[in-house]
Amino acid sequence: MPKAVKKAKAALASVKIPKTNPSKSNSSSPLTPKTPKTPADEGLEFFESVGKGDQPIRVYELRLDPDGGPNKDRSYMRLPPAYTPYIVRVTLDAGTPASRNGVFKTNFPLNGGRFERDRFAERKLPTDFSSPIQIDLPISHAGAFVYWIEYDGEAPGARVKGREGYFNIDPILRTKARSPILSSGKIVPAGSAVQSDYVNIPLDGLSILTMVSKWMGPITSWREYFVETSARGYNMIHWTPLQERGESDSPYSIRNQLAYEPSMFPGGKKETATDGGKAKLEDILKVAREEFGLLSLTDVVLNHTANDSPWLIDHPEAGYSPANTPHLTPALEVDTAMLEFSTGLRSAGLPTTVTSEQDVTSLIEAFGAYLKERNLWQFYVLDVTRERRAVKDAFERKDVVPWTGPDVAYKTVVELANIIRDSGHIEGLRKLETRFGTQVPGRIAAGFVQAAFVNLGEDSESLADAWVRVVDVINVPLYEEWTEDTKVALDNIRNRLKYTRLDAHGPKLGAITPELPLVEPYFTRLKKSDPQIYSLANNGWIWDADPLSNFALWPSKAYLRREVIVWGDCVKLRYGDGPSSNPWLWKYMTEYVTSLAGTFEGFRIDNCHSTPLHVGVTLLDAARVVNPNLYVCAELFTGSEEMDIVFVSRLGINSLIREAGNAWDPKELSRLLYRHGLGKPIGSMDGACMTSKGELPPPTGKGPTRDCIVIPHNGSVPHALFYDMTHDNESYLDKRSAEDALSTGALITFSFSAIGSVKGFDDLYPKLLNLVGEKRKYEVTNVGERSGIGRAKRLLNALHTEMALSGFEEGHVHQENDYIVLHRVQPTTQKGYVLVAHTAFQKGSKDRGYITPIKLRSTKAKFIYGAYIDIPSYDIDKDPQTLRGLPGKLVDMPEVVVPQGLDSEGPFAEIVVPDFFPPGSFMVFETQLQGLDSALDSFCSEGADTAFGNLSLVDLNVVLHRAEGEERDATGGEIGTYAIPGIGNLVYCGLEGWMHPLRHIMRYNDLGHPLCSHLREGTWAFDYVHDRLLKQADIFPALAQPAKWFKERLQRVKDTVPPFLRPKYFAIVISEAYKAARRSAIEQSSNFVSSGHDLTHNLSLCAVQMYGQVKSASLDPGKPTPSLAAGLPHFAAGWARCWGRDVFISLRGLFLTTGNFDGAKAHILAFASTLKHGLIPNLLDSLRSPRYNSRDSPWWMLQNIQDYAKSAPDGLSILSESVKRRFPKDDSWVAWDDPAAYAYSSTIAEIIQEILQRHADGISFREYNAGPNLDMQMKDEGFNIDIKVDWSTGLIFGGNQYNCGTWMDKMGESELAGNKGLPGTPRDGAPIEITGLLKSAVGWLDELSRTSKFPFKGVDAEIDGKRRLVTYREWSDLLQSSFETCYYVPIDPMDDVKYNIDSSIVNRRGIFKDVYGSGPGREWSDYQFRPNFPIAMTVAPELFDPNHALGALKLADQVLRGPLGMKTLDPSDMQYRPYYDNANDGTDMAVAKGWNYHNGPEWGWPLGYFLRAYLHFDTIVGAGKMDSTETLHHLHRILLKPREHIQNDPWAGIPELTNKDGEYCHDSCRTQAWSASSLLDFLEDVHKLSSRAT
Repeated sequence: MPKAVKKAKAALASVKIPKTNPSKSNSSSPLTPKTPKTPADEGLEFFESVGKGDQPIRVYELRLDPDGGPNKDRSYMRLPPAYTPYIVRVTLDAGTPASRNGVFKTNFPLNGGRFERDRFAERKLPTDFSSPIQIDLPISHAGAFVYWIEYDGEAPGARVKGREGYFNIDPILRTKARSPILSSGKIVPAGSAVQSDYVNIPLDGLSILTMVSKWMGPITSWREYFVETSARGYNMIHWTPLQERGESDSPYSIRNQLAYEPSMFPGGKKETATDGGKAKLEDILKVAREEFGLLSLTDVVLNHTANDSPWLIDHPEAGYSPANTPHLTPALEVDTAMLEFSTGLRSAGLPTTVTSEQDVTSLIEAFGAYLKERNLWQFYVLDVTRERRAVKDAFERKDVVPWTGPDVAYKTVVELANIIRDSGHIEGLRKLETRFGTQVPGRIAAGFVQAAFVNLGEDSESLADAWVRVVDVINVPLYEEWTEDTKVALDNIRNRLKYTRLDAHGPKLGAITPELPLVEPYFTRLKKSDPQIYSLANNGWIWDADPLSNFALWPSKAYLRREVIVWGDCVKLRYGDGPSSNPWLWKYMTEYVTSLAGTFEGFRIDNCHSTPLHVGVTLLDAARVVNPNLYVCAELFTGSEEMDIVFVSRLGINSLIREAGNAWDPKELSRLLYRHGLGKPIGSMDGACMTSKGELPPPTGKGPTRDCIVIPHNGSVPHALFYDMTHDNESYLDKRSAEDALSTGALITFSFSAIGSVKGFDDLYPKLLNLVGEKRKYEVTNVGERSGIGRAKRLLNALHTEMALSGFEEGHVHQENDYIVLHRVQPTTQKGYVLVAHTAFQKGSKDRGYITPIKLRSTKAKFIYGAYIDIPSYDIDKDPQTLRGLPGKLVDMPEVVVPQGLDSEGPFAEIVVPDFFPPGSFMVFETQLQGLDSALDSFCSEGADTAFGNLSLVDLNVVLHRAEGEERDATGGEIGTYAIPGIGNLVYCGLEGWMHPLRHIMRYNDLGHPLCSHLREGTWAFDYVHDRLLKQADIFPALAQPAKWFKERLQRVKDTVPPFLRPKYFAIVISEAYKAARRSAIEQSSNFVSSGHDLTHNLSLCAVQMYGQVKSASLDPGKPTPSLAAGLPHFAAGWARCWGRDVFISLRGLFLTTGNFDGAKAHILAFASTLKHGLIPNLLDSLRSPRYNSRDSPWWMLQNIQDYAKSAPDGLSILSESVKRRFPKDDSWVAWDDPAAYAYSSTIAEIIQEILQRHADGISFREYNAGPNLDMQMKDEGFNIDIKVDWSTGLIFGGNQYNCGTWMDKMGESELAGNKGLPGTPRDGAPIEITGLLKSAVGWLDELSRTSKFPFKGVDAEIDGKRRLVTYREWSDLLQSSFETCYYVPIDPMDDVKYNIDSSIVNRRGIFKDVYGSGPGREWSDYQFRPNFPIAMTVAPELFDPNHALGALKLADQVLRGPLGMKTLDPSDMQYRPYYDNANDGTDMAVAKGWNYHNGPEWGWPLGYFLRAYLHFDTIVGAGKMDSTETLHHLHRILLKPREHIQNDPWAGIPELTNKDGEYCHDSCRTQAWSASSLLDFLEDVHKLSSRAT
């Protein structure tokens, strides 16, 4: 492919393309104004001008992958004609790799001017990491265009070219309007009449008839054919080539590309003398266009020319000959041998007429012997005699090149042959250019044998003999290759001989003569002299060939092996790599195609799959300069849809020809109809649900902002030109039955695509007509007697065009037995037409067959027309002058009355096939959905912003989310998540639950999805959606409004919409509500969120997802209040919902960055009120029975108070907020409603001070209610909580080997494995993140106290036996001075003396210890490499030497980082176990009952802290020091997997943890508060950095 594209570019650079003829830019419209402006200029003017266009601008949005290329499904975009300019919006997520100094490039003329294939406009991508990236392309004209993004690679200075994408814009075709074919459900006799005005006809409205001009007579008689074609409802004629024909008389063997066939003109050659007949032809085509509404499409033949084209004599270089393509030399010899052999058959006693297989065998065996005498093996092998002589001469001349390759001494001759073959020194190997053209230069061979046969010394005779032995081995596979090639050639000649002269279905050519040799010649011999120059290869085709490979070029041996099914009347054209390879041919063929483009509205590219891509691209570009709205179609035989798209996208093919005749049974035909003719399924949702309104900034930066409709583009499949039969295929009488022409022909007209037929099909020609030999003329029968199915086509073709013009874009195909039913519907009016066809794949049957009565729900159906074809005889008419079809009579059916019925599902119309309905019959009915509410679509989507715009975030939690556990708890068990048969339960009760399946259904119109089936079966889902809100409106009064909105719309849908349309309207209601609710949430958020990109929005919705109100969990023991869930689904309600540590790790990201300061404050005050023993609860349990067993929780709360004070409006005032204390001052346990509870108050400042003072004094207590009632897994010692400050370092130490007071809090549970009561990660000592949080707290308090904003200076502490004040400054300095000494593990062991290091237990260097001072026997755990140190780096970066910090972070990037989180332990650690399974109760202590919870599995939330720390230090001392975007791009690449996960996962969040390398973990929460929170923290840091930069 790259080579082909490169060729195309080279071609474009050299070809002279004609100047635009503005009057031809829309050849079918006489009103097109002449203007020097290009269409691109006019498009820019449109967008820059005020007051042009009052309709919203269409914006087709194409989302690119992170690497800047389109998704495979979106690599090709087909776009509509630019009747009014519109926008293609290319979007890319911010921070993705392709945005790294990215430049968008396209050859669409964005800046105006004329399109040139190799001229590219550029748009630099914005570098904002916090907002989405989009490039708006103003589209104003048709054509085929390429785009890509170029960006910086990983290596310094490297640039990456992203994958290319292509967009093709349909041409604007204008034709004469026609009057309606129906009136009041009746066929109008004078209907479908050509009118005076013009209409824009979409490609789906084309009805094309193929005509062969040689069977029409001179152009003076063509008018009667136009009358017939127009009367039959066609609007375009496909003309086989009209140029002067060669000696074979085939239209596709063109003798003179610049002149039309003289026999078309009454005066013959005299009328083509001046302009080749162009003017006269254009006159008659104008008549077709203006009087009969018939556009013109012609074949363009680019691959070959007639074998008698006179210009070949002057320009033999235009073809492939041995002179310019030397490897064809032996192929020419084989061909010449075949011709010579054919002339001597009689004298050799061989049969000249083939009557049996024995004759074939005799001829082929004789020809094989004849061919063997040609000694073609000489083209393959090395000449042994010459090789010996060359070596001996080299030695005698002392002209020997020393061997420098691999050691060859004492190797066997087989080994030597392989070495010299692989060395590349064999010249001409397998080139087959001349006899004995394969050789090794003597001087090289001499050096080789001298190095190989060292024992022979300087004996030149012996060395030459040794070389011969090597050559003999080299020649063995070459002789075998010759033998195989000869065998294949003979086999192919045998097969061709048998087909052409013996097979029943072959042409039966008759006797073998010099004029009709054994098989078709492969070469045209222009002259008897100079055969190397004047013997030109004929064109043809090869089964299953690579369409991008030219079979005439080396290394193809197709001509030698006789693999080409050759056309003896056509010489294959040799374009080379570009115009410089063959200047005359390129100039000549460019003149040919541009002349045609000025005459015709469309091209059919003949033999497109064999047209070199660069040739097609270049010549079509030249044609589009003359006619920018050129319609291009082609028939491709590439063998794959992927390769089809390659041709379609590069060449700008508007339609690919598909043929119904290729179907072998009704099921296959229905598949083809569905694939190529369905349009969209009835009840499609994408148009109603996936589009969105917006404002369009002027794409050039100039002009007004306009309203727009944004339409996501899913990529395209090639558009179909669907033929019932093409002109080069067998008739239906041969393939199926003649009667099937009517049924299949009718079905094709109901396809939402361009359609085509041939006159012979409509006229019921019994056999395929031979384009070469047939001389008779068509019979004109119009729509009268002997018109075959022409009268039916009049109605059907007219309906086809009318349905396309009116937007009947939805369809349904049903196949049952031999019946196919096709229903077309206009989605807005719900008017439709049903076609019932009884196919006739088998001959002779008149049986009605069986089809179930067709029920059309809530629909009335009216019979329009029905017919069958009666063919009394299948005898072929032998008229020598006129082509006539079978004597078929189109018999009209009596009217079929469609009764109305009623059953449990409602009213219906029932179409019953009449008793007499033989194969080949069809019926058409007009349908209309009853009770249609014309305002329903707008009603379902209006008012959503009002209904959802005033909801609080807690209300939105109910509307959007609520997991099963939350909903059951909140509703007393009454409501849970909705269950869909075939899917199971949705994960959320709210709209997010529905949107997960709906996103796919809406985007791809997947109406076969189980949810759609369920909605068609009943309205249970409708009731659920509004009932659950209504039932909770007493607790959440604001829900009454959205409940009412839902009920009004869903009830109206239930009342007025038939079951088959329920999925569509349910999707409209749900998606509109979802968009409104989501907007409401984002609009209540901070500027960071509201101005952010999709990832920011999706993560911020996790704040809504996690913050809600249930009955069993609250921030107030006396009443339910909203609270933050740690994760879903496991932490939905009850005591497990709200955790102190989780809340305060999550609070900054989910509440503060999003602007929910009230929610943040409520949690701070609630937890502060529970302070006891200097700690806050790990488990809040609605403040009723809180548990105090986490050492880190208070420090996380202090960090959040600090963050709140710095980010919230008047945030520092929280320090003076007073809270009532849950427990008495003596820390005694009392129930929440005991009088001693809430008996006194403290300010937040006092609570902060209490936390620090209690830690300074030392904390030592035993948990209340210690024992199995509190924790059935914990050993008794684990209930003892001890915490103290080491005043030599300032560090806080705590914990013991039986408890786990940090976030890594897995307690062993397996008695069998022996880990019960033993923490998996006790982390006793001074965990690094607590030290960082402590430093952050005392540093902040020091700053406040020195500015009199905090009423305390420090803490009282007993140090060296004396109690004194330790100021916060002093404590901070103490931590600063001791931190690296205690925690850093240097890279160089020689530096260990500078740190507190036990070198004997160091596992990895250049890291920071996870803990300092682990308990006795666990000292090694200090040195475990875990992801906790970036937390300390983030909250207290001043503690770290920047270079040490960055080194450790880079190590973590390599060792610990996973796709969605951070490994909790170094994989090189002996404890590393990356798969978490809490159900495993085996004997392996390390993993039993999930003991490895934090010893390898990858947790989500540490990733955000890693990113934040990396951002900080890399921009100080790393790659981002000079340019922070270097760092940002690296870190945003890490976000690709989380971005993808949150978009696609039904829980719409980031999981708690995954197993190794991001593998799904069954026991993990599917969405976790802190996992999303920490990523929001990072993105806010990026936002602030970007804001500072601007």
